[in-house]
Amino acid sequence: MPEDNTILTTRQGHPVRDNQSTRTVGERGPATLENYQFIEKITHFDRERIPERVVHARGAGAHGYFEAYGKIGDEPASKYTRARVLTETGVRTPMVVRFSTVAGAKESPETERDPRGFAVKFKTVDGNWDLVGNNLKVFFIRDAIKFPDMIHAFKADPVTNRQEAWRFFDFVGMHPESLHMVTHLKSPWGIPANYREMEGSGVNTYKLVNDEGEAVLCKFHWEPKQGIRNLTSAQAAEIQGKDVGHATRDLYDNIAKGNFPEWEFCVQIMPDGPNDHLSFDPLDDTKLWPVDQFPLLPCGRMVLDRAPSNFFAEVEQVAFGTGVLVDGIDFSDDKMLQGRTLSYSDTQRHRVGANYLQLPINAPREGLRAMTNQRDGQMTYVVDGGPNPNVNYEPSVLGQSLKEAPKPAKDYHQPVEGRLGRYQTSRTTDDYTQAGERYRTFQDWERDDLINNLVNDMKACPEAIQLRMVWHFWHCDPDYGTRVATGAGIDLEKAKALPPLPGRAAPGQRLEHPTYTDGTNEEPMRTAAE
Repeated sequence: MPEDNTILTTRQGHPVRDNQSTRTVGERGPATLENYQFIEKITHFDRERIPERVVHARGAGAHGYFEAYGKIGDEPASKYTRARVLTETGVRTPMVVRFSTVAGAKESPETERDPRGFAVKFKTVDGNWDLVGNNLKVFFIRDAIKFPDMIHAFKADPVTNRQEAWRFFDFVGMHPESLHMVTHLKSPWGIPANYREMEGSGVNTYKLVNDEGEAVLCKFHWEPKQGIRNLTSAQAAEIQGKDVGHATRDLYDNIAKGNFPEWEFCVQIMPDGPNDHLSFDPLDDTKLWPVDQFPLLPCGRMVLDRAPSNFFAEVEQVAFGTGVLVDGIDFSDDKMLQGRTLSYSDTQRHRVGANYLQLPINAPREGLRAMTNQRDGQMTYVVDGGPNPNVNYEPSVLGQSLKEAPKPAKDYHQPVEGRLGRYQTSRTTDDYTQAGERYRTFQDWERDDLINNLVNDMKACPEAIQLRMVWHFWHCDPDYGTRVATGAGIDLEKAKALPPLPGRAAPGQRLEHPTYTDGTNEEPMRTAAE
């Protein structure tokens, strides 16, 4: 048979039958290490650019400290977590923060309409804790296997070397879970006035674990005490004409004046479990946890009081990873979090080197030494070993090896049960309700700027993309879709007449899983006998 050059394959030539979902244990269960297709895809993606970061290339950093209140809301923090960085008051934990834009290159302007990275490294008494998030509280996609595709679509066209609106909306139109983020991004919230007046969010869902081995789901947020301020497209263009690095200058100038920026650290908490009573999946990072149901509970504050003394050493070489957690903070089965946890550390080894954690900016706080038994690799200058340099393994009958740390009295053991497979739907396929709610919460000037930005983008797109995007916007809110269609001269009725996307349910309806060979909706579980 003739070769079909339209079929997506891996680099090994294997046909890709599902490019939308990682393999997980059940619909909401954890990802598995056997995700070969995902691992090959994401590790190649991590190596697509050198030497600057693949994403978040343009950035600014600063040093400061974190002080825990010892409480989460009105409750003792120890009720929820045994992480000492959150439970011990009167302790200043040193930290380094890097703010960034996502899609732009290293020298791109800081006025770009783009999510802002908000990455924080706590150098705690129990080792480093990295909280790697954005200024916006949701994301474009809910499964990490789509991340390379998303960034490819958002980055420059490989032919024209320009970011093209049609590429962006071609991707978004086929991934309606992106609508919530797009509604944020294309409004003034897509251009923060500066880094000081900008929110931060961990975006993903984590878990807090206490001394009893009990866990709750949580989300982390940074609320600026300077207030929040955003820019319209016109205001951003005026600033960009004078200064492409205005946000970095604003941050460093204010620190130099002693006007130290400060954020309150807040946590949202939810019982661990399926939470079937909710209309959304709390593990879906395209969804917000409504604050009227899950309030922001203050638990500490961050102050930035020192600019870097060497930008390259302390900002370019600083490396963050979502897998860098301390005891008392744990992973959830958020599919984006699980994918990021592999990708972030992998890309740092490629970008900075195998021994990137030996650099002072990335090493644990002073007084804590890494003792790993890991050896050699490019640019080694410290031996991460124990008392006997000949024994770089454990255990040893001679008693000269490193020893395991004491285990907690009661550890957390997550129950996991499910059928291994690729699941393309989360609990609900409703990707429209929260985007519509966000649209309706905007002030008039914010809504006007959103519509103006989308109208300009739609005019640069072919009709097929225009119609699909108006269909999406109209299902978020009829006024939303109508205004975009009217402004861009798009036939609203023609757009509304489109069918749902192939393989996706109509808004408000559930899409059943594909049927596997045993006639069920899931892949059969393997037994020990098999």
